[in-house]
Amino acid sequence: MGRPLEGVRILDLTQAYSGPFCTMHLADQGAEVIKIESPYGDQSRTWGPFKNDQSAYYSYINRNKKGMVLDLKSPAGKKILWELIEKADVLCENFKVGTFEKLGFTYEEMHRVNPRLIYGSISGFGLEGPLASRPCYDIIAQAMSGMMSVTGHVDGPCVKVGPSIADNYSGTYLALGICMALYQRERTGEGQRLDVAMLDTLYSVMENFVISYTVSGVIPQRMGNADSGIAPFDSFRAKDGQFVMGCGTDKMWAKLCAVMGCEELIEDPRYKTNDDRCRNYLPDLKVTIEAWSMEKTVAELEELITGVGIPFGQINNIAEASEHPQIQARNMLWTVYDPAMDAEIKIPGTPIKMHGKPDQIQKAAPKLGEDTEAICSEWLGYSKSMIEKARQENAFGQVVSD
Repeated sequence: MGRPLEGVRILDLTQAYSGPFCTMHLADQGAEVIKIESPYGDQSRTWGPFKNDQSAYYSYINRNKKGMVLDLKSPAGKKILWELIEKADVLCENFKVGTFEKLGFTYEEMHRVNPRLIYGSISGFGLEGPLASRPCYDIIAQAMSGMMSVTGHVDGPCVKVGPSIADNYSGTYLALGICMALYQRERTGEGQRLDVAMLDTLYSVMENFVISYTVSGVIPQRMGNADSGIAPFDSFRAKDGQFVMGCGTDKMWAKLCAVMGCEELIEDPRYKTNDDRCRNYLPDLKVTIEAWSMEKTVAELEELITGVGIPFGQINNIAEASEHPQIQARNMLWTVYDPAMDAEIKIPGTPIKMHGKPDQIQKAAPKLGEDTEAICSEWLGYSKSMIEKARQENAFGQVVSD
């Protein structure tokens, strides 16, 4: 059986991380994704790590796509893109707001040319509002959404979350929106305009931090690894390292008290309810738990705590996570031979496991423009002489990197 998005044609004019991450999800599920780059290539081709002078970062998020070069500053390049738009199901871009329009590609005109087209864009701040025209990177969205203000330890500076989560969340949201729009189009025959902003995205995932303010008037502060709404839910010290656990119910709390040999804490008025435990967590409750946990190794604690059904985790580094039996069992590292690198590399697989469907890479990321001629031929019916004419008219520009 094939992948669920087979037959869907997507024009991918995105670069860097957020947009390519979106179209990667769609390509993983069988969509025909045409990555259209300028003659200079996606900026992520210059981002490490590198192998044989080629970006493994680019290779990871552009797998399963075909590659095409168009110079959209040339009339011939614009003409080819308009012809592709006529035949596409989806177009994705993450230009700075207004850039695509300045090149002559407005949504209104695209809708006129192809009423079934689903047009999705990712930007820092969205299409409206006082900051719409500003550029953005992940760290900007993390700062402005409030995320950095609650990340870090109470006596330390604000810090960003490690991965570029504004990009990958935004990309995933847009992929979800595209699937919704494809479903709607099946019923109405009409395309859709989709607008995802990185700032909106991170603000939307701030969960109880936002409603603590809007409902209770409380401005949340940094709490390290603790949670403002559940306790105990934190990292703790052991004899030989650290671990994390979370007790999300009174029943789990009672089980932890029993494991610790402190059953009297179950009815202690400071800890009787989750709200009580949150209010009295620092320093009282955490000190009590660590007085017990620091007498045992992480391995001993894992056996005890998981044995009574309480969520527990060791704090793995990337090597430990990558080699963990659970990651291995879930096929979360794909091996791919990358022709540009002339080497095999391992990259994160998809977390979307569709039973009965292939769970493996289909092709490596494209070299810059490697499928340009094939796409002109297969999508547009260009002959060799028409492709050569387009080349002479500078439709493809002068490729400056590979």
